[in-house]
Amino acid sequence: MHDIRFIRDNPQAFDAGLRKRNLAPLSGELLDIDTRRRAAITESEAAQARRKALSRQIGIAKGRGEPADALMAEVAEIDAGLKAGETEARRLDEELTRRLEVLPNLPLDEVPDGTDETGNVEVRRVGSQRNFSFKPKDHVALGEATGEMDFAAATRISGSRFVFLKNHLARLERAIAQFMLDLHTSPEGGYTEVNPPFLVRDNAAYGVGQLPRFAEDMFHTDNGFWLIPTAEVPLTNLVNDTVLDEKDLPLRFTAWTPCFRSEAGAAGKDTRGMIRQHQFPKVELVSITTPEQSAVEHERMTGRAEEVLKRLEIPFRTIVLCGGDMGPASRKTYDIEVWLPGQDAYREISSCSNCGDYQARRMNARYRPKEGKGTRFVHTLNGSGLACGRTLIAVLENYQNEDGSVTVPDALRPYMGGLASLPAPAARK
Repeated sequence: MHDIRFIRDNPQAFDAGLRKRNLAPLSGELLDIDTRRRAAITESEAAQARRKALSRQIGIAKGRGEPADALMAEVAEIDAGLKAGETEARRLDEELTRRLEVLPNLPLDEVPDGTDETGNVEVRRVGSQRNFSFKPKDHVALGEATGEMDFAAATRISGSRFVFLKNHLARLERAIAQFMLDLHTSPEGGYTEVNPPFLVRDNAAYGVGQLPRFAEDMFHTDNGFWLIPTAEVPLTNLVNDTVLDEKDLPLRFTAWTPCFRSEAGAAGKDTRGMIRQHQFPKVELVSITTPEQSAVEHERMTGRAEEVLKRLEIPFRTIVLCGGDMGPASRKTYDIEVWLPGQDAYREISSCSNCGDYQARRMNARYRPKEGKGTRFVHTLNGSGLACGRTLIAVLENYQNEDGSVTVPDALRPYMGGLASLPAPAARK
């Protein structure tokens, strides 16, 4: 949510931020609504003051036995106008809120210009792509050959964009999640593990910017709940309508949860395999910090997500998204893209975003500075640390062998009971 006071003081900077989002300037329209709203409020306040003064005069007149009919008629006239004025002020306030609540966050100046993913800029590339002595298969071919990745059964039961994982693959996905949680909750990682609700109410979805803009991308129950599209929603809302002490910041939370997305705008995209599903597990990272520390915290969070792939020894690259490709709540986003030899491409496995005070204003999440009076809005950050299904895909494709077996990365073997490899299809029959 944007602060109308910032727009009043910085209309050109506000419009420049919208242009980086490839949106038309809006400061003039918003300030016109704000001007009329403030005028209606001022008029109502003046009317209230006049009514209060007249009420005192009426009391005095009646106390003296003097007629007060004219004064009472004026009060009645003021009451009618006051009601209309208050209604107009409320209407304009609601209109301004409706306009502001759907606008995206303003990108930082350092965010590259661009209209889509072609404007993204690579920051670094880590790890070497493996030279295969055979043509690598994709995860679908590898998983279906063993019978442990079953899309057909899932389609019969739930429809498209679902999968059954069985036996070794089910265990491998769980091992990946446990490995990530242990890494993030270690002293080096510094995150606190949370097991949050998977169903939230409107105010929680609104607080992080999912509502009203992305209602069609979420699943809704018939009794008023939303299934979380990511654990960012409940984790960030832990500070909803709270006032924290600066000494307690930063707060860092992590959670392993299922995520539910309708993929309303993804018709025809990634219909094969596990890349884009309606239900998938993910380990999420969320940080709550001060404005002065949010940039440093953003780099730290991205580094912690990258560390997962470094430990798994899977090549990846990190890119900074351009203004036209960022999520609406973000003011700067790093995407981590993992190398998938079966697709001969880098694919997103994590987005780490600094949202500034955009979500905090919607949630009324504040902190008391160590020095000075009053409160300030916190800054919120979130990132995938990582998407478990896509990490499973990356392990299968990067560690596959010619016979269809898959070597288990060293970092995951303790979580797999010491298992060094997933058997080839022939060995599982």
